Amino acid sequence: MQIVQQIIFILISILAIWLFSKKVKEISRNIKLGRDEDISDNKPKRWKNVLLLAFGQKKMFRNPLVAVLHFFVYAGFIIINIEVLEIVLDGILGTHRLFANYSGGFYYFLINAFEILALLVLTGCAIFLIRRNIIKLKRFISKDLDGWPRSDANYILITEIILMALFLTLNASDTLLQSKGVEHYTANPTDNFILSQYLHPVLNGIGINGLELTERSAWWLHIIGIFAFLNYLPYSKHLHIILAFPNAYYARLEPVGKMENMPSVQHEVLYAMQPELAPTASESSKKFGAKDIMDLSWKNLMDAYSCTECGRCSAACPATQTGKLLSPRKIMMDTRDRVEEIGRNINKNGKFNEDGKTLLHDYIKIEELRACTTCNACVQECPVSISPLDIILQLRRYLVMEESNAPQEWNAMFSNVENNFAPWKFSPDDRDKWVDEM
Repeated sequence: MQIVQQIIFILISILAIWLFSKKVKEISRNIKLGRDEDISDNKPKRWKNVLLLAFGQKKMFRNPLVAVLHFFVYAGFIIINIEVLEIVLDGILGTHRLFANYSGGFYYFLINAFEILALLVLTGCAIFLIRRNIIKLKRFISKDLDGWPRSDANYILITEIILMALFLTLNASDTLLQSKGVEHYTANPTDNFILSQYLHPVLNGIGINGLELTERSAWWLHIIGIFAFLNYLPYSKHLHIILAFPNAYYARLEPVGKMENMPSVQHEVLYAMQPELAPTASESSKKFGAKDIMDLSWKNLMDAYSCTECGRCSAACPATQTGKLLSPRKIMMDTRDRVEEIGRNINKNGKFNEDGKTLLHDYIKIEELRACTTCNACVQECPVSISPLDIILQLRRYLVMEESNAPQEWNAMFSNVENNFAPWKFSPDDRDKWVDEM
C-alpha cells in the first residue's frame, strides 16, 4: 500500500510541476512580446528596492494595521510552505517526518513557529474576507472587479484558510497517532505542538482508524492543495507573489513625476529644422506611442502581470474619485487581458494572426486616457512598483501623433506651441509688453 502511495505522489508531483512550468514559459513569452527596453542601470539601488518594496512591503506600511495583517498572511504562507519540502520527501521516500530525526529540538521549535504563523494567516485571511464581503471597502466593490476578479480574491483567501486548517489538523492527528504507538507514526516521534494539541480532545474520540484516515486525508489534501495553488497562481492576480520581486528590481528609478522623453520626437523636430539630416521613409517608419501590446515595452507587460488589483492606484486617482471613466487599476487589468488574448491566439495558430482588435479603442477607451492628469498618484501608491501612467502616456501619444485625435483645446495649445513657442496665443515679440505697462 505504501509503495502505491509513493507512486501516486510522484506522478501528481510531476504533473503539477510540468503544468506550472508550461504556464510560466507561456507568460514569459507573452511578456517578451513587448518591445525591448534596457533596464540594467544602478544595480545596488535596484536590489535595495527588492528588499524594501518586495520583501519588506515598504509601501504597504502607510496603513500599519493592514500592512501587518498582509505581512502575516504573506510571510506566514511562504514560510510555512518550507515544510512542503519535508512533505515532498516523505511522499517520495515513504518516510514519516524525515527532518525530525536530524534536527531534534530545532524541528520542534520550527513546527511550533509554523503553527503560530498558521493561526496568524487564518486570522488575516478571515479579516480580509470580512473587509471585502461584509464591510465592503469602496475600492473592493468598484465595477472594475465585477465578475471573476472579485471571486478570484475570495477563492485565494478561502484556499489559504483551508490549507492552514489542514496543516493544524495534520499535526494534531499525527501526534495523537504517535502517542498511541501506531506503526509508521512511531518513526521519528515528536512532542505535542503548541496549537494543534488543543485539537486532540476533538479527535480523540474517533478511534485509531478514524485518526489514520484523518491524518492521511489532511496530508494528501494539504499537498494537493499546495500543488493546485501553485498552478492557479499564473491565472490569478496572486501571480504578484512571484512577480513582485523582479518587478521591484526593474522599477523606474527616475524621480516620480519625470516623464519618459521620446528621442524620436526630438529627432522629428531636428529634421524639421535640418531636413538634410532626415532619414529615408523606410528608416523613419517607427511608430509614435503605442496602439497594442507589441508597441509597449516588456516592462509594461510585466507590470500588467504583476498587478495585485488592490485598487490603491484608483483610490488615489483624482480622475477616478471625481467620477471620470479612468481607473488606473482597470488600465492594468485591460492590458493583462489583451496580452492573454494574444497569447491564446499564438497558442492556437503558432503565431499571432490579426484579430481586428487592439488595446487602444477595444479595451481602453479614449475617454479614459483623456481623463488622466499625469499627477503620478497611481505610481506613488502602487505597492509593487507598477506604472499605469506609462501605459496611459504611450497610448495617448499614439492618439495624438498617429491618429491626430485630440480635443480642440489641446489642438489650440499645440498650434500655439508650434507658432508662438508657448501654450498661449501671444506672439513672441509681444511677450515682454507687460513690462512697458508697469
